[in-house]
Amino acid sequence: MIPARYAASRFPAKLMQDLSGKPVIVRTYEAAVKTGLFDAVYVVTDSDIIHDTITEAGGLAIMSKKEHDCGSDRIAEAVSEMDVDIIVNVQGDEPFTDRESLAGVLDVFKKDDEKEIDLASLMVKITDEEEIENPNTVKVIVDNRNFALYFSRSPIPYPRAKNEETIYYKHKGIYAFRKSALMDFQRLPMLMLEATEKIEAIRYLEYGKKIKMVETSVSGIEIDTPEDLEKAQAAWK
Repeated sequence: MIPARYAASRFPAKLMQDLSGKPVIVRTYEAAVKTGLFDAVYVVTDSDIIHDTITEAGGLAIMSKKEHDCGSDRIAEAVSEMDVDIIVNVQGDEPFTDRESLAGVLDVFKKDDEKEIDLASLMVKITDEEEIENPNTVKVIVDNRNFALYFSRSPIPYPRAKNEETIYYKHKGIYAFRKSALMDFQRLPMLMLEATEKIEAIRYLEYGKKIKMVETSVSGIEIDTPEDLEKAQAAWK
């Protein structure tokens, strides 16, 4: 499931911007299909423009309500009547989505601790100081089994002793949910931490859900700004 809003606060209509001859959302859809990992791939959108663009490109699209606060709510509405076990959320602004990363989040549901896992997501190590400090980059800290402890727009952990080696992980907004966890998310109200940080993954933690984080070396390019689009255009081959 690829949630796709036409409006975006930092870069309006970003999903319809041209990326080497096709809109960003079409590139992302094609990347998800190309992995060969899924029984079906859908774009879930409140926009007639995005819906028609995907269907005209031969893809599958579902119209959703306009008033959803986040992608998880939008997907929950779309899958509520579907007979599915695991749903993967791929962000619409990630045209460089790759098979290795998506296979990684799916594989955790086949491991020994899979019964503990409500959802899985991706993280990538970052070292650039500007990215670590950037509030648009969501950071995550994990326990010794790679279960998420917290997500923040602030640099976490804070390096109190500057001479200590500190590792930072960026949260990549790709999730694999059990359907039950996604349905719970939809019915549970937003609490203070999620409202403060504006990070939907925090809602799962606030209600005691277990998020297994999978480290990937594939950073890709998320298109949040016009500058990101320029980087994507330069990188596209």
